[in-house]
Amino acid sequence: MLSLSFIKEIEKIIGRENVLTGEADRQNYAYDAAVLPPVVPGLVVRPTRTDQLGPLIQKCYEEGIPITIRGSGTNLSGGTIPDSTDAVIILTNSLDRILEINEEEMYAVVEPGVITCDLAAAVAARGLFYPPDPGSMSVSTMGGNIAENSGGLRGLKYGTTKKYVMGLEVLTETGEIMKTGACGRGCEYGYNLTELLVASEGTLALTSKAVLKLVTPPKASKAMMAIFPEVKRASQAVAGIIAAHVVPCTLEFMDNATINYVEDYVNIGLPRDAAAILLIEVDGHPAQVADEAVSVEKVLKDSGALEVVVAKDAAEKTRIWEARRVAIPALARCRPTLMLEDATVPRSKIPAMLEALDKIAARHHVTIGTFGHAGDGNLHPSILCDKRDKEEFSRVERAVDDLFNVALELGGTLSGEHGIGTSKKKWLELETSKGTLEYMRRMRSAFDPKKLLNASKIVSL
Repeated sequence: MLSLSFIKEIEKIIGRENVLTGEADRQNYAYDAAVLPPVVPGLVVRPTRTDQLGPLIQKCYEEGIPITIRGSGTNLSGGTIPDSTDAVIILTNSLDRILEINEEEMYAVVEPGVITCDLAAAVAARGLFYPPDPGSMSVSTMGGNIAENSGGLRGLKYGTTKKYVMGLEVLTETGEIMKTGACGRGCEYGYNLTELLVASEGTLALTSKAVLKLVTPPKASKAMMAIFPEVKRASQAVAGIIAAHVVPCTLEFMDNATINYVEDYVNIGLPRDAAAILLIEVDGHPAQVADEAVSVEKVLKDSGALEVVVAKDAAEKTRIWEARRVAIPALARCRPTLMLEDATVPRSKIPAMLEALDKIAARHHVTIGTFGHAGDGNLHPSILCDKRDKEEFSRVERAVDDLFNVALELGGTLSGEHGIGTSKKKWLELETSKGTLEYMRRMRSAFDPKKLLNASKIVSL
Protein backbone atom coordinates (compact mmCIF):
# COMPACT_ATOMS: atom_id res chain seq x y z
CA MET A 1 0.00 0.00 0.00
CA LEU A 2 1.32 3.43 -0.96
CA SER A 3 2.13 5.76 1.90
CA LEU A 4 0.15 8.90 2.56
CA SER A 5 3.35 10.97 2.43
CA PHE A 6 4.13 9.65 -1.06
CA ILE A 7 0.62 10.51 -2.26
CA LYS A 8 0.95 14.03 -0.81
CA GLU A 9 4.22 14.51 -2.72
CA ILE A 10 2.53 13.45 -5.96
CA GLU A 11 -0.33 15.87 -5.27
CA LYS A 12 2.20 18.69 -4.97
CA ILE A 13 3.55 17.86 -8.44
CA ILE A 14 0.30 17.56 -10.42
CA GLY A 15 -2.45 18.90 -8.14
CA ARG A 16 -4.74 17.02 -5.79
CA GLU A 17 -7.58 16.97 -8.34
CA ASN A 18 -5.40 14.91 -10.69
CA VAL A 19 -4.58 12.16 -8.20
CA LEU A 20 -7.17 9.37 -8.10
CA THR A 21 -7.08 7.33 -4.90
CA GLY A 22 -10.64 6.02 -4.62
CA GLU A 23 -11.24 2.27 -5.01
CA ALA A 24 -13.77 2.75 -7.82
CA ASP A 25 -11.45 5.13 -9.70
CA ARG A 26 -8.53 2.73 -9.45
CA GLN A 27 -10.64 -0.23 -10.54
CA ASN A 28 -11.41 1.59 -13.79
CA TYR A 29 -7.73 1.26 -14.72
CA ALA A 30 -7.19 -2.33 -13.62
CA TYR A 31 -7.58 -3.78 -17.11
CA ASP A 32 -7.30 -2.99 -20.81
CA ALA A 33 -8.87 -4.55 -23.93
CA ALA A 34 -6.98 -7.84 -23.49
CA VAL A 35 -8.79 -10.71 -21.79
CA LEU A 36 -6.50 -10.91 -18.76
CA PRO A 37 -7.03 -10.78 -14.99
CA PRO A 38 -7.33 -7.20 -13.72
CA VAL A 39 -4.81 -5.67 -11.33
CA VAL A 40 -6.03 -2.68 -9.32
CA PRO A 41 -3.20 -0.10 -9.12
CA GLY A 42 -2.20 1.68 -5.94
CA LEU A 43 -2.66 5.11 -7.51
CA VAL A 44 -3.82 6.70 -10.77
CA VAL A 45 -2.41 10.08 -11.74
CA ARG A 46 -3.40 12.40 -14.56
CA PRO A 47 -0.73 14.99 -15.44
CA THR A 48 -2.03 17.97 -17.38
CA ARG A 49 1.32 19.35 -18.60
CA THR A 50 4.32 17.52 -19.99
CA ASP A 51 6.67 19.38 -17.64
CA GLN A 52 5.02 17.47 -14.77
CA LEU A 53 6.17 14.12 -16.15
CA GLY A 54 9.83 14.41 -15.18
CA PRO A 55 9.28 15.14 -11.47
CA LEU A 56 6.47 12.57 -11.37
CA ILE A 57 8.61 9.75 -12.77
CA GLN A 58 11.60 10.80 -10.70
CA LYS A 59 9.57 10.63 -7.47
CA CYS A 60 8.09 7.24 -8.29
CA TYR A 61 11.46 5.83 -9.25
CA GLU A 62 13.22 7.17 -6.17
CA GLU A 63 10.55 5.52 -3.99
CA GLY A 64 10.75 2.21 -5.88
CA ILE A 65 7.15 2.43 -7.10
CA PRO A 66 6.29 0.46 -10.31
CA ILE A 67 5.09 2.66 -13.19
CA THR A 68 2.70 1.86 -16.04
CA ILE A 69 1.84 4.40 -18.73
CA ARG A 70 -1.71 4.40 -20.10
CA GLY A 71 -3.52 6.25 -22.86
CA SER A 72 -7.02 5.08 -23.79
CA GLY A 73 -6.49 1.50 -22.70
CA THR A 74 -7.29 -0.08 -26.08
CA ASN A 75 -4.22 -2.31 -25.78
CA LEU A 76 -4.94 -5.93 -26.72
CA SER A 77 -1.98 -7.69 -25.10
CA GLY A 78 -2.10 -6.48 -21.49
CA GLY A 79 0.44 -3.71 -21.94
CA THR A 80 -1.45 -1.19 -19.80
CA ILE A 81 -2.42 -3.51 -16.96
CA PRO A 82 -0.34 -2.49 -13.90
CA ASP A 83 2.39 -4.80 -12.66
CA SER A 84 1.24 -4.82 -9.05
CA THR A 85 -1.25 -3.36 -6.61
CA ASP A 86 1.42 -0.84 -5.58
CA ALA A 87 1.89 0.46 -9.13
CA VAL A 88 1.20 4.00 -10.25
CA ILE A 89 -0.75 4.40 -13.50
CA ILE A 90 0.24 7.57 -15.35
CA LEU A 91 -2.58 8.65 -17.67
CA THR A 92 -1.57 10.66 -20.73
CA ASN A 93 -5.07 11.53 -22.03
CA SER A 94 -4.87 15.15 -20.84
CA LEU A 95 -1.58 15.69 -22.70
CA ASP A 96 -3.51 16.07 -25.93
CA ARG A 97 -2.15 19.09 -27.78
CA ILE A 98 -1.17 19.11 -31.43
CA LEU A 99 1.78 21.45 -31.01
CA GLU A 100 2.65 22.04 -34.65
CA ILE A 101 1.68 21.07 -38.18
CA ASN A 102 4.47 22.14 -40.50
CA GLU A 103 3.12 22.16 -44.04
CA GLU A 104 6.40 23.15 -45.68
CA GLU A 105 8.54 20.43 -44.04
CA MET A 106 5.57 18.02 -43.77
CA TYR A 107 5.64 16.95 -40.15
CA ALA A 108 3.49 17.27 -37.04
CA VAL A 109 4.54 17.58 -33.40
CA VAL A 110 2.12 16.08 -30.89
CA GLU A 111 1.78 15.23 -27.24
CA PRO A 112 1.15 11.57 -26.37
CA GLY A 113 -2.55 11.94 -25.55
CA VAL A 114 -3.60 13.17 -28.99
CA ILE A 115 -6.32 10.91 -30.43
CA THR A 116 -5.27 9.31 -33.72
CA CYS A 117 -8.30 10.35 -35.76
CA ASP A 118 -8.04 13.94 -34.43
CA LEU A 119 -4.50 14.16 -35.78
CA ALA A 120 -5.58 12.64 -39.10
CA ALA A 121 -8.40 15.17 -39.42
CA ALA A 122 -6.21 18.13 -38.43
CA VAL A 123 -3.53 17.35 -41.00
CA ALA A 124 -6.14 16.56 -43.67
CA ALA A 125 -7.55 20.05 -43.16
CA ARG A 126 -4.11 21.35 -44.16
CA GLY A 127 -4.02 19.20 -47.29
CA LEU A 128 -1.69 16.57 -45.78
CA PHE A 129 -2.02 12.90 -44.86
CA TYR A 130 -1.12 10.80 -41.80
CA PRO A 131 -1.62 7.21 -43.05
CA PRO A 132 -1.60 4.87 -39.99
CA ASP A 133 -5.21 3.96 -39.18
CA PRO A 134 -5.54 1.39 -36.38
CA GLY A 135 -9.02 0.00 -35.88
CA SER A 136 -9.24 1.90 -32.59
CA MET A 137 -8.19 5.22 -34.15
CA SER A 138 -11.31 7.03 -32.94
CA VAL A 139 -10.14 6.55 -29.33
CA SER A 140 -6.50 5.37 -29.35
CA THR A 141 -3.75 7.85 -28.54
CA MET A 142 -0.53 8.59 -30.37
CA GLY A 143 1.54 7.58 -27.35
CA GLY A 144 -0.11 4.18 -27.37
CA ASN A 145 0.30 3.84 -31.13
CA ILE A 146 4.02 4.51 -30.77
CA ALA A 147 4.38 2.15 -27.81
CA GLU A 148 2.75 -0.70 -29.75
CA ASN A 149 3.81 0.27 -33.31
CA SER A 150 0.15 0.22 -34.33
CA GLY A 151 -0.77 -0.69 -37.88
CA GLY A 152 -4.17 -0.54 -39.52
CA LEU A 153 -5.98 -1.11 -42.76
CA ARG A 154 -3.54 0.98 -44.79
CA GLY A 155 -0.45 -0.79 -43.44
CA LEU A 156 0.20 -2.82 -46.60
CA LYS A 157 1.01 0.21 -48.73
CA TYR A 158 1.84 2.89 -46.20
CA GLY A 159 3.43 0.94 -43.35
CA THR A 160 2.91 1.02 -39.59
CA THR A 161 3.47 3.79 -37.04
CA LYS A 162 7.26 3.33 -36.89
CA LYS A 163 7.60 4.53 -40.47
CA TYR A 164 6.22 7.93 -39.45
CA VAL A 165 8.05 8.59 -36.19
CA MET A 166 10.86 11.00 -37.06
CA GLY A 167 11.83 11.88 -33.52
CA LEU A 168 10.77 11.60 -29.90
CA GLU A 169 11.08 13.47 -26.65
CA VAL A 170 10.93 10.99 -23.78
CA LEU A 171 11.46 10.90 -20.03
CA THR A 172 13.97 8.38 -18.71
CA GLU A 173 13.63 6.50 -15.42
CA THR A 174 15.37 9.40 -13.63
CA GLY A 175 12.93 11.94 -15.05
CA GLU A 176 15.53 13.37 -17.45
CA ILE A 177 14.47 14.53 -20.90
CA MET A 178 16.00 12.57 -23.78
CA LYS A 179 15.54 13.59 -27.41
CA THR A 180 15.91 11.31 -30.40
CA GLY A 181 15.82 11.93 -34.15
CA ALA A 182 15.02 15.26 -35.74
CA CYS A 183 12.50 17.03 -37.94
CA GLY A 184 14.90 16.86 -40.88
CA ARG A 185 15.76 13.71 -42.79
CA GLY A 186 19.53 13.90 -42.37
CA CYS A 187 19.64 12.61 -38.78
CA GLU A 188 22.01 9.65 -38.92
CA TYR A 189 24.18 10.04 -35.82
CA GLY A 190 24.75 7.43 -33.12
CA TYR A 191 22.32 4.74 -32.06
CA ASN A 192 18.88 4.56 -33.63
CA LEU A 193 17.08 5.35 -30.40
CA THR A 194 13.87 6.36 -32.12
CA GLU A 195 13.24 2.93 -33.57
CA LEU A 196 14.36 1.29 -30.35
CA LEU A 197 11.69 3.17 -28.43
CA VAL A 198 8.89 2.54 -30.95
CA ALA A 199 7.13 -0.72 -29.96
CA SER A 200 8.90 -0.82 -26.57
CA GLU A 201 5.51 -0.92 -24.81
CA GLY A 202 6.36 1.51 -22.02
CA THR A 203 9.34 -0.53 -20.82
CA LEU A 204 12.15 1.91 -21.65
CA ALA A 205 10.84 5.46 -21.27
CA LEU A 206 7.73 7.66 -21.29
CA THR A 207 6.95 9.62 -24.45
CA SER A 208 6.22 13.30 -23.89
CA LYS A 209 6.38 14.52 -27.49
CA ALA A 210 6.55 12.97 -30.96
CA VAL A 211 7.57 14.34 -34.34
CA LEU A 212 5.57 12.56 -37.03
CA LYS A 213 6.13 12.48 -40.76
CA LEU A 214 3.26 13.54 -42.99
CA VAL A 215 2.81 12.77 -46.68
CA THR A 216 0.78 14.14 -49.54
CA PRO A 217 -2.68 12.57 -49.84
CA PRO A 218 -3.57 10.44 -52.87
CA LYS A 219 -5.44 12.33 -55.58
CA ALA A 220 -7.83 9.47 -56.32
CA SER A 221 -8.95 6.10 -55.01
CA LYS A 222 -11.24 3.24 -55.92
CA ALA A 223 -12.74 0.61 -53.62
CA MET A 224 -14.20 -2.79 -54.43
CA MET A 225 -15.51 -5.94 -52.77
CA ALA A 226 -14.88 -9.42 -54.17
CA ILE A 227 -17.03 -12.39 -53.19
CA PHE A 228 -15.49 -15.88 -53.13
CA PRO A 229 -16.95 -19.40 -52.89
CA GLU A 230 -13.78 -20.73 -51.23
CA VAL A 231 -11.25 -19.26 -48.81
CA LYS A 232 -8.42 -20.72 -50.88
CA ARG A 233 -9.49 -18.74 -53.94
CA ALA A 234 -9.56 -15.51 -51.91
CA SER A 235 -6.04 -16.25 -50.66
CA GLN A 236 -4.84 -16.93 -54.20
CA ALA A 237 -6.29 -13.59 -55.25
CA VAL A 238 -4.29 -11.81 -52.54
CA ALA A 239 -1.05 -13.30 -53.85
CA GLY A 240 -2.11 -12.62 -57.43
CA ILE A 241 -2.69 -8.93 -56.79
CA ILE A 242 0.79 -8.47 -55.36
CA ALA A 243 2.29 -10.59 -58.16
CA ALA A 244 0.64 -8.21 -60.64
CA HIS A 245 2.83 -5.43 -59.14
CA VAL A 246 -0.12 -3.70 -57.53
CA VAL A 247 0.18 -2.65 -53.89
CA PRO A 248 -3.31 -1.67 -52.78
CA CYS A 249 -3.88 0.95 -50.11
CA THR A 250 -5.92 -1.70 -48.30
CA LEU A 251 -6.48 -5.41 -48.89
CA GLU A 252 -8.74 -6.88 -46.22
CA PHE A 253 -10.16 -10.34 -45.62
CA MET A 254 -13.33 -11.52 -43.85
CA ASP A 255 -14.41 -15.14 -43.43
CA ASN A 256 -18.00 -16.42 -43.55
CA ALA A 257 -18.52 -16.26 -39.80
CA THR A 258 -17.38 -12.64 -39.62
CA ILE A 259 -19.47 -11.71 -42.67
CA ASN A 260 -22.59 -12.99 -40.97
CA TYR A 261 -21.82 -11.38 -37.61
CA VAL A 262 -21.28 -8.04 -39.38
CA GLU A 263 -24.47 -8.42 -41.40
CA ASP A 264 -26.43 -9.20 -38.25
CA TYR A 265 -25.04 -6.01 -36.75
CA VAL A 266 -25.37 -3.43 -39.54
CA ASN A 267 -27.47 -5.09 -42.28
CA ILE A 268 -25.66 -3.56 -45.25
CA GLY A 269 -26.24 -6.34 -47.74
CA LEU A 270 -23.16 -8.54 -47.37
CA PRO A 271 -23.37 -11.97 -49.06
CA ARG A 272 -24.17 -14.34 -46.20
CA ASP A 273 -23.34 -17.47 -48.19
CA ALA A 274 -19.88 -16.30 -49.30
CA ALA A 275 -16.97 -18.33 -47.94
CA ALA A 276 -14.89 -15.14 -47.86
CA ILE A 277 -14.79 -11.61 -49.15
CA LEU A 278 -11.89 -9.34 -49.97
CA LEU A 279 -12.20 -5.58 -49.55
CA ILE A 280 -9.70 -3.71 -51.68
CA GLU A 281 -8.83 -0.07 -52.28
CA VAL A 282 -6.24 1.33 -54.66
CA ASP A 283 -5.15 4.94 -54.49
CA GLY A 284 -2.74 7.37 -56.09
CA HIS A 285 -2.74 9.40 -59.30
CA PRO A 286 -6.09 9.09 -61.16
CA ALA A 287 -4.50 7.36 -64.17
CA GLN A 288 -2.63 4.95 -61.92
CA VAL A 289 -5.80 4.20 -59.95
CA ALA A 290 -7.71 3.46 -63.12
CA ASP A 291 -5.00 1.08 -64.39
CA GLU A 292 -4.56 -0.69 -61.06
CA ALA A 293 -8.31 -1.11 -60.56
CA VAL A 294 -8.53 -2.90 -63.91
CA SER A 295 -5.59 -5.14 -63.00
CA VAL A 296 -7.03 -5.98 -59.59
CA GLU A 297 -10.46 -6.74 -60.98
CA LYS A 298 -8.92 -9.10 -63.54
CA VAL A 299 -6.94 -10.95 -60.86
CA LEU A 300 -10.04 -11.29 -58.70
CA LYS A 301 -12.09 -12.77 -61.53
CA ASP A 302 -9.27 -15.03 -62.69
CA SER A 303 -8.96 -16.30 -59.11
CA GLY A 304 -12.59 -17.38 -59.08
CA ALA A 305 -14.46 -14.47 -57.54
CA LEU A 306 -18.21 -14.96 -57.94
CA GLU A 307 -18.73 -11.21 -58.11
CA VAL A 308 -16.69 -8.02 -57.92
CA VAL A 309 -18.58 -4.96 -56.71
CA VAL A 310 -16.82 -1.69 -57.54
CA ALA A 311 -17.91 1.37 -55.56
CA LYS A 312 -19.48 3.92 -57.91
CA ASP A 313 -19.32 6.86 -55.53
CA ALA A 314 -18.23 7.95 -52.06
CA ALA A 315 -21.39 6.56 -50.44
CA GLU A 316 -20.77 3.06 -51.82
CA LYS A 317 -17.12 3.27 -50.81
CA THR A 318 -18.15 4.15 -47.27
CA ARG A 319 -20.55 1.20 -47.19
CA ILE A 320 -17.82 -1.20 -48.33
CA TRP A 321 -15.40 -0.05 -45.63
CA GLU A 322 -18.07 0.05 -42.94
CA ALA A 323 -18.24 -3.72 -43.27
CA ARG A 324 -14.61 -4.06 -42.23
CA ARG A 325 -14.46 -1.31 -39.63
CA VAL A 326 -17.40 -2.69 -37.63
CA ALA A 327 -16.01 -6.25 -37.54
CA ILE A 328 -14.81 -5.96 -33.94
CA PRO A 329 -18.02 -4.53 -32.43
CA ALA A 330 -20.06 -6.97 -34.54
CA LEU A 331 -18.17 -9.91 -33.07
CA ALA A 332 -18.00 -8.46 -29.56
CA ARG A 333 -21.78 -8.16 -29.21
CA CYS A 334 -22.35 -11.88 -29.78
CA ARG A 335 -20.85 -13.29 -26.57
CA PRO A 336 -19.71 -11.78 -23.26
CA THR A 337 -16.01 -12.24 -24.11
CA LEU A 338 -14.09 -11.62 -27.34
CA MET A 339 -10.53 -12.97 -27.55
CA LEU A 340 -9.20 -10.82 -30.40
CA GLU A 341 -5.85 -12.28 -31.40
CA ASP A 342 -3.14 -11.05 -33.75
CA ALA A 343 -1.12 -13.55 -35.75
CA THR A 344 0.77 -12.76 -38.93
CA VAL A 345 1.84 -15.34 -41.50
CA PRO A 346 3.37 -15.06 -44.98
CA ARG A 347 0.70 -14.31 -47.60
CA SER A 348 1.29 -17.70 -49.20
CA LYS A 349 0.48 -19.37 -45.88
CA ILE A 350 -2.91 -17.70 -45.34
CA PRO A 351 -4.85 -20.71 -46.72
CA ALA A 352 -2.93 -23.06 -44.42
CA MET A 353 -3.50 -20.78 -41.43
CA LEU A 354 -7.22 -20.50 -42.11
CA GLU A 355 -7.51 -24.26 -42.55
CA ALA A 356 -5.69 -24.72 -39.25
CA LEU A 357 -8.05 -22.30 -37.52
CA ASP A 358 -11.04 -24.38 -38.66
CA LYS A 359 -9.42 -27.49 -37.20
CA ILE A 360 -8.55 -25.70 -33.96
CA ALA A 361 -12.13 -24.48 -33.59
CA ALA A 362 -13.49 -27.99 -34.15
CA ARG A 363 -10.92 -29.65 -31.87
CA HIS A 364 -11.59 -27.35 -28.93
CA HIS A 365 -15.30 -26.74 -29.64
CA VAL A 366 -14.93 -22.96 -29.86
CA THR A 367 -16.27 -20.35 -32.27
CA ILE A 368 -13.68 -18.41 -34.28
CA GLY A 369 -14.38 -15.55 -36.68
CA THR A 370 -11.38 -14.40 -38.70
CA PHE A 371 -10.72 -11.12 -40.46
CA GLY A 372 -7.63 -9.04 -41.04
CA HIS A 373 -5.11 -7.38 -43.27
CA ALA A 374 -4.67 -10.08 -45.89
CA GLY A 375 -2.21 -8.02 -47.91
CA ASP A 376 0.51 -8.47 -45.30
CA GLY A 377 -0.78 -11.69 -43.77
CA ASN A 378 -1.89 -10.04 -40.53
CA LEU A 379 -4.93 -12.04 -39.39
CA HIS A 380 -7.19 -11.46 -36.39
CA PRO A 381 -8.69 -14.79 -35.31
CA SER A 382 -11.39 -13.82 -32.83
CA ILE A 383 -12.74 -16.36 -30.37
CA LEU A 384 -16.25 -15.76 -29.01
CA CYS A 385 -16.76 -17.10 -25.52
CA ASP A 386 -17.64 -16.34 -21.90
CA LYS A 387 -14.61 -16.19 -19.60
CA ARG A 388 -16.90 -16.76 -16.59
CA ASP A 389 -17.44 -20.29 -17.85
CA LYS A 390 -14.23 -21.90 -16.58
CA GLU A 391 -14.57 -25.06 -18.65
CA GLU A 392 -15.21 -23.15 -21.87
CA PHE A 393 -12.43 -20.67 -21.20
CA SER A 394 -9.98 -23.50 -20.58
CA ARG A 395 -10.78 -24.74 -24.08
CA VAL A 396 -10.31 -21.22 -25.43
CA GLU A 397 -6.86 -20.95 -23.84
CA ARG A 398 -5.82 -24.26 -25.40
CA ALA A 399 -7.10 -23.01 -28.76
CA VAL A 400 -5.01 -19.85 -28.43
CA ASP A 401 -1.95 -21.98 -27.67
CA ASP A 402 -2.55 -23.98 -30.83
CA LEU A 403 -3.23 -20.85 -32.84
CA PHE A 404 0.13 -19.25 -32.09
CA ASN A 405 2.06 -22.48 -32.38
CA VAL A 406 0.68 -22.99 -35.88
CA ALA A 407 1.41 -19.37 -36.87
CA LEU A 408 5.04 -19.82 -35.83
CA GLU A 409 5.31 -23.19 -37.59
CA LEU A 410 4.14 -21.48 -40.77
CA GLY A 411 6.95 -18.93 -40.52
CA GLY A 412 4.77 -16.24 -39.02
CA THR A 413 5.05 -13.95 -36.03
CA LEU A 414 3.21 -13.50 -32.76
CA SER A 415 2.08 -9.98 -33.50
CA GLY A 416 1.62 -7.80 -36.52
CA GLU A 417 0.39 -4.78 -34.54
CA HIS A 418 -0.95 -5.62 -31.07
CA GLY A 419 2.35 -6.06 -29.25
CA ILE A 420 3.56 -8.75 -26.85
CA GLY A 421 2.59 -7.30 -23.45
CA THR A 422 2.02 -10.10 -20.97
CA SER A 423 -0.39 -12.18 -23.03
CA LYS A 424 2.17 -13.43 -25.59
CA LYS A 425 5.38 -13.62 -23.56
CA LYS A 426 5.30 -17.37 -23.20
CA TRP A 427 5.66 -17.91 -26.97
CA LEU A 428 8.36 -15.31 -27.57
CA GLU A 429 11.31 -17.68 -27.13
CA LEU A 430 9.74 -20.01 -29.74
CA GLU A 431 9.80 -17.20 -32.28
CA THR A 432 13.24 -15.88 -31.33
CA SER A 433 15.71 -17.67 -29.05
CA LYS A 434 16.75 -17.87 -25.42
CA GLY A 435 19.75 -15.68 -26.29
CA THR A 436 17.43 -13.04 -27.75
CA LEU A 437 15.43 -12.82 -24.54
CA GLU A 438 18.55 -12.63 -22.40
CA TYR A 439 19.92 -9.83 -24.58
CA MET A 440 16.63 -7.94 -24.23
CA ARG A 441 16.73 -8.36 -20.45
CA ARG A 442 20.27 -6.97 -20.25
CA MET A 443 19.32 -4.03 -22.44
CA ARG A 444 16.24 -3.28 -20.34
CA SER A 445 18.25 -3.49 -17.13
CA ALA A 446 20.50 -0.74 -18.46
CA PHE A 447 17.50 1.49 -19.18
CA ASP A 448 15.62 0.50 -16.03
CA PRO A 449 18.01 -0.76 -13.32
CA LYS A 450 15.33 -0.88 -10.62
CA LYS A 451 12.94 -2.85 -12.90
CA LEU A 452 10.01 -0.49 -12.39
CA LEU A 453 8.94 0.54 -15.93
CA ASN A 454 6.16 -1.87 -17.01
CA ALA A 455 8.55 -4.57 -15.86
CA SER A 456 6.30 -7.58 -16.52
CA LYS A 457 5.80 -6.73 -20.20
CA ILE A 458 7.52 -8.34 -23.22
CA VAL A 459 10.14 -10.20 -21.15
CA SER A 460 10.10 -10.61 -17.38
CA LEU A 461 12.93 -8.91 -15.51
